[in-house]
Order: sequence, then C-alpha cells, then structure tokens
Amino acid sequence: MKTVDFTQMKDGTKEEYEFLAELEKPYHALTADRILAELHKQGEDTMTGYQITRLQHGLQSATRAHREGADIDWVVGALLHDIGDGLAPQNHDRFAAEVIRPFVRDEVSWVVEHHGIFQMFYYGHHYNWDKNAREEFKDHPCYQSCADFCERWDQSSFDPDYQTESLEFFEPMVREVFSRKAYDPDVMQEGFVKGLPSLAS
Repeated sequence: MKTVDFTQMKDGTKEEYEFLAELEKPYHALTADRILAELHKQGEDTMTGYQITRLQHGLQSATRAHREGADIDWVVGALLHDIGDGLAPQNHDRFAAEVIRPFVRDEVSWVVEHHGIFQMFYYGHHYNWDKNAREEFKDHPCYQSCADFCERWDQSSFDPDYQTESLEFFEPMVREVFSRKAYDPDVMQEGFVKGLPSLAS
C-alpha cells in the first residue's frame, strides 16, 4: 500500500496531503457505521445500578423525542446524547456534543453539550451539589431548550417498561445526519433556536 514519505507532519508535501485527503474520504463516509457500532456496544453495558442499559436509555430518549414530533436533529441528538459515557464518563456531555456538532443544528449540539449540568437539577442536592447550577446559563437562548430536553426526554427515560423503538428504526436517521456535509452553515443554523416541539401540537 502506498504511504507518505514524511515522519513529521511539517515535512509533508502538498501532494502527500492531497493523497491523504483522498484516502480519508471513505473513512469519513463510514462515520455512521462507527456510531452505530458504539451504540451496539452500549447495549452490552448496563448503567451500574439502573434497570436498563445505556443503549436502552438512548433509544428511550430518542423514541420520546420522535413520538413528540421532534425533527431529525433532535431525535439523533437524543439518541446520542450519552454516547460519550464509555470513553469520557466525566465529561460525556461535551464528548457527545463534539461527535454530533459538525452535522446538526447548533442549538442541538449546545443542548447535548450542557445537558449534564442541567440534569443535576433532578439529583444534585443528594450529593450536596448545586442543583441549580444550570442557572449560570439562564440568559442563554438555548436555556429553555436544554431544560425541556432534560425534563421530557432525558430524566424520564430510565423506565424498563417503556416500549421503545429499536436501533434499526433509528439507523436511517443516523445515516442521514452523518452523511451531511460537515459544518454546513445551512445545517448548523448558528444562532437559530427552534426549541422542542410543543406538547400541545
């Protein structure tokens, strides 16, 4: 197999970097496959002490979002909001946000990035933490979206009796989102806040 000649990046030529860029294209195209493989792994990983697996929690969150009429960005964001648990348990929210950030609306990646601190509202006091730490973001345009995300789709999704959709149901949505052009301004819609779908609709 052909390789570059350089052993330090600073020594690479334009031709070598163009060669590498071509090789990376099929790897980038398989991002959805790697995401789905990680979700399958989460199906084998019980959340210690909880009644469901990490995958079931993500599926339940995404199912709730889908059944409430959320758009594809919200549904995939709900499905993947804890995908960082395995490799980055202490900052899983930021990890997950970086996974989805190039491919979803800015509002959704912001909510996923901050859901950890917002989620403390429900349990922080049991550890003598500040349950209202999320108030630091009270003036942020996405504050209500994140509070709603946690209330409706995250904190409520630990129920072993809830009938969730399967990972296969969500697979086409994952593939659609991760086939988008990375950092497309038309997708990211920086500064636009849509919010969660109204429960009245």
